[in-house]
Amino acid sequence: MGKFTSSLTAAAVLLALAGCSGPQSDTASESTPATSTINDTISDNVLLAEYSGPYDGVPAFDKMQLADLKPALEQGMALNLAEIEAIANNPEPPTFENTIVAMEAAGYALGRVFTYYGIWSSNLSSPEFREIQAEMSPKLSAFFSEITQNEKLFARVKAVYESDEMASLTEEEKRVTWLTYNGFARNGATLDEAGKARYAEINQQLATLYTQFSNNVLADEENYVTYITADQLDGLPESFVKAAAAAASERGEEGKYAITNTRSSMDPFLTYSTNRELRETVWRTYYNRGDNGDEFDNNDIIKQILTLRDERVELLGYENYSQWRLEDRMAKTPENAMDLMMKVWPAAIARVDQEVADMQAIADAEGADIAIAPWDYRFYAEKVRQAKYELDSNEVKQYLQLDKLRDAMFYVAGRLFNFDFTPVAEGEVPVFHPDVKVWEVTDKSSGEHVGLWYLDPFARKGKRSGAWATTYRSYTTFKGKETVLASNNSNFVKGAEGEPTLISWDDAETYFHEFGHALHFLSAKVKYPTSHSGVRDYTEFQSQLLERWLTTDEVIDQFLVHYESGEPIPDALVAKIKQAATFNEGFKTTEYMASAIMDLLYHTTDPKTIDPDSFERDQLTKLGMPEEIVMRHRSPHFGHVFSGEGYASGYYGYMWAEVLTADAAEAFAEAPGGFYDKEVGERLVKYLFSIRNAMDPAEAYRKFRGRDAKVDALMRDRGFPIPE
Repeated sequence: MGKFTSSLTAAAVLLALAGCSGPQSDTASESTPATSTINDTISDNVLLAEYSGPYDGVPAFDKMQLADLKPALEQGMALNLAEIEAIANNPEPPTFENTIVAMEAAGYALGRVFTYYGIWSSNLSSPEFREIQAEMSPKLSAFFSEITQNEKLFARVKAVYESDEMASLTEEEKRVTWLTYNGFARNGATLDEAGKARYAEINQQLATLYTQFSNNVLADEENYVTYITADQLDGLPESFVKAAAAAASERGEEGKYAITNTRSSMDPFLTYSTNRELRETVWRTYYNRGDNGDEFDNNDIIKQILTLRDERVELLGYENYSQWRLEDRMAKTPENAMDLMMKVWPAAIARVDQEVADMQAIADAEGADIAIAPWDYRFYAEKVRQAKYELDSNEVKQYLQLDKLRDAMFYVAGRLFNFDFTPVAEGEVPVFHPDVKVWEVTDKSSGEHVGLWYLDPFARKGKRSGAWATTYRSYTTFKGKETVLASNNSNFVKGAEGEPTLISWDDAETYFHEFGHALHFLSAKVKYPTSHSGVRDYTEFQSQLLERWLTTDEVIDQFLVHYESGEPIPDALVAKIKQAATFNEGFKTTEYMASAIMDLLYHTTDPKTIDPDSFERDQLTKLGMPEEIVMRHRSPHFGHVFSGEGYASGYYGYMWAEVLTADAAEAFAEAPGGFYDKEVGERLVKYLFSIRNAMDPAEAYRKFRGRDAKVDALMRDRGFPIPE
């Protein structure tokens, strides 16, 4: 949709910030031509001000103050509404230029505010911010409802969409017009007055609930830290011990070791700690986030969210939330999405049975006298990995230095996208935390400035868990060329002072994955902001695909070097890594798919029949969920789905995108030049990265591949039998 709905998307996600890829502010530096006097009223509030400084202007992260946020949001909304009113009340007949383009140009001041809002929400959260967030989220929801329910505005959009002018528009202009019209129609614009009022009321209630849900999870992540002592470190790698000591010291617990309640801390602890009792403690602490029966418990909030979502789509005539949500996605229907899940699920749980049998055999041989439990899975999987492949994850980790992997990503970007990354001198570009570093991105051939890349890699208090990518400005040309400000954000446990940060192989894949989102932003060649709006079961594809370059010989040979000796990773160890490529695939696929299937079940079941505290357990039992595994994201902390609507009924999209990923990877594998094949690489950038959402994703993929993707590629990729 238009600029104001780019802000809508940003707000919806910023209020909760769930999922992998964060919101896009799509900010710009010009006032709206249709309302040239509006920006004259902007105060000296830095959050509203146009970006200034080098590189076509950058956010003033060094001047942002929380006291400015509420007035900036209020003023930004007022400015945006004035712009919208000017468009809606234009006496001239509606045209693409005076309606659709004018809407694309609206909301820039508010978009800039959302950039800063996103930093406070994701990277620098505090109790003071959360108070403002709780107060403003329903007001923001009401603001967006006022726009989407503006009858005069919708009438003009509808007139353009149904006009003869459509035939003369470019393909991108036609798609932008359709996306704008569809966005109105799917969000209550066609309802009667009573329906519109209730629709808006539901949105406000949901906005409040999303904020409560995400803040409850963050509270449990901050409040539950497991401190251990020196006699409880058995099995833990030296790099992890040093990082845990530093984390404890930061929290005023000198002499202890902090296992923080995040995946990047929990995962290695469960993999290496020989203390089974402590493993269970850490496991329960992590997987019970939002489910502790206290003031931060999310079960009742889930029930309220599901009930309100169901009522809202019923107003629009849909049977359930999933039906509404998937209508404009690649899957089209919840049945199609579930069908993909069910093609893979039996093979995944069958593989889990094999994995558990292998682990139990080792436990029995060691005389452990246990049955494999969820807190044992990673620990004994590591033993199996070493026994089957003689592959020690901790040995691999010695060759995975965060800075070297970043250089590897730059190398891949240079080969595929023709990008150069040059560090920006400290102090030249404002940052919001000393950990944040900035690089200038240029075209290798012409030297032309493409944009900036911000990196915020380390975990800290007030930063949400996980990894994500976002933009502070996206590429457009409809009002003059706007260059890109892209950002990657992670939660790696920082190495001890003077020591490199070493990460696991899974974390290295995630690092490449998120950089894939950044390359998607940086390579864009579209005219309008709306062309950046994503199709959720497609937008993860590009980033998943970029993970494949981590295992290319060019990356392995140049950038995987030992953190002490500088020696390249031995060929024998690389061979073991590749031989073990599908190791533990049952675990990884099953924990993810359980979350994706539950997401679909939550949104295709009458919420009146759902008790969140038991629904997850009962449904997974019916599915035959192995008792040794839990959902990757259990319901009470499933932020992708209940902290906002970005991934709600769309978490299956990772698997949908994986089918595309596996199929596209085979296109490179079959090419003469392999993963650096020039011809396939050019098609990759042209049709799968630079085009964003200016073309239907299914059509774009066919232009790249010459056909639709096939699920067989996914099954081959994971070492699963192909269903007949």
